[in-house]
Amino acid sequence: MKFHDLVTAKAKSRTEYSILNISTNLVGYALNTILGFVCRIVFVQCLSADYLGVNGLFTNILTMLSLAELGVGGAIVYALYKPLAENDEEKIASLMKLYSKAYRMIGLLIAAIGLALMPFLKLIIREQPNISESIYLLYAINLFNTASSYFFSYRSSLLIAAQRNYIVSGISYAVAIVQSILQMLFLLSFRNYIGYLLIQTAGTFLFNVIVSYMAVKQFPYIRKKNASPLPKDEQRTLFANIRDLMVYKVSGLLVNSTDNILITFFKGLATTGVASNYTLLVSTLNSLLAQVFNGLTASIGNHNASEPVEKRYQMFSFLNMMNFWIFGWAALGIYFCSSDLVQLCFGEEYVLSNEIPFVMALNFFTVGMMNAVWTYKHTLGLFHYGRFIQFFTGILNIAFSALLGTYWGLFGILFATFIARLFTSLWYDPYAVFKYGFQKSLSIYAKKIAKYLVVLSVSAILCRISFLVVNGGILVRTLLKMVLCSLVSNAVFWIAFHRSEEFSMLRDILKSVILKLSRKAK
Repeated sequence: MKFHDLVTAKAKSRTEYSILNISTNLVGYALNTILGFVCRIVFVQCLSADYLGVNGLFTNILTMLSLAELGVGGAIVYALYKPLAENDEEKIASLMKLYSKAYRMIGLLIAAIGLALMPFLKLIIREQPNISESIYLLYAINLFNTASSYFFSYRSSLLIAAQRNYIVSGISYAVAIVQSILQMLFLLSFRNYIGYLLIQTAGTFLFNVIVSYMAVKQFPYIRKKNASPLPKDEQRTLFANIRDLMVYKVSGLLVNSTDNILITFFKGLATTGVASNYTLLVSTLNSLLAQVFNGLTASIGNHNASEPVEKRYQMFSFLNMMNFWIFGWAALGIYFCSSDLVQLCFGEEYVLSNEIPFVMALNFFTVGMMNAVWTYKHTLGLFHYGRFIQFFTGILNIAFSALLGTYWGLFGILFATFIARLFTSLWYDPYAVFKYGFQKSLSIYAKKIAKYLVVLSVSAILCRISFLVVNGGILVRTLLKMVLCSLVSNAVFWIAFHRSEEFSMLRDILKSVILKLSRKAK
């Protein structure tokens, strides 16, 4: 199957928008990540490790409150697709009027719940941190930053639904870059955390105002005050979709946003701060790869709607192999190189024992390998299957973290996340996709995963052997290990897969892209 079979003339504009969105995301993310990393180094040099812990802890708490990540934004974008395609200005104005009211209520709700949680902060932070400011004041500034954004952010959903995410991303990254520069200058001059937070709050406000202005400029009719309300049946459908998405997302927060809270509870803020240097590297890699994979969802949905089951499975197999190739390579980098990077950037005192990079690489790899499964689960409409699976994963994560964290500390808490997923989503979601999406046995998927794990293990052993020749200072060692890890892992992957059907599809895709670029150049 050739890649150009997936792209019709009708979809050409969508393809161009996708390329523009992905390009903006990648360039902006790369610049912002570099500056953010430098800002992190300045943060560590200017403030104590407890400030890192406070920053990570409050981020976790407010992420759990942040309803923008609980499916509301996704439901908005989905509901806007049809009226945008039909240029139904009246329906778009009605939807935006409803979303405006909903998001204001959400902002007030987050503020109220956040304030109600303030008295319980000392139950989580059991030891007095080494900071000069009040914990409650710092938390209040972070809470205001999160809650206030909902009074504007609903309009960004309209730009995203209209395939103009490059506008939102461009503004976001531009503001973030300026914000990072100002924060670094402030820290170097005054070494004050409150000023650092206030600059962040000003950046969030500026981003929301600019995006809101751009949305109104491109869609002026959304300001109609007399827009008719949505019919009751459409409102019921919309809120049902939001409810279902929220169940899934809330459950996911129990898995993805509790580790820092649990680490703080069992090991203290200082450990949270030291571990956050590693999690910064992992999350940076994960976010970078997400810029690419998120752009594929619409194309896969179109392919699933127009192709028979067998071709859907062929495309899934290709994406699954690419997942392994990219996330396997990155996971080896995390395992072998993250401690060297932490020592280089933050100092030897922030380096953790070898099992911590291992378990972080394990969690990173297992979640990354689920990308193809989750993409197909969503684009095939298999929402009903496993809707509550994340809830059970979250409960197991908390239970295992409490048990293993007591005996194994930081490693136990991180390893508990892997065990919780192993018992739930790592097997059930592939089962749902293969049984109800492809009408195939899960054993086919299990055999491929087993092969991938063997190839990854061989790569890890050969990488370890190649490092025997590495010596010199920390900068030289870090660069050599990164180069050797990349060369060895990619060579092993190529030997293992270059004759496979999936690799043949990759060649077809690259030929198609090169051909299109050469035609445009002419």
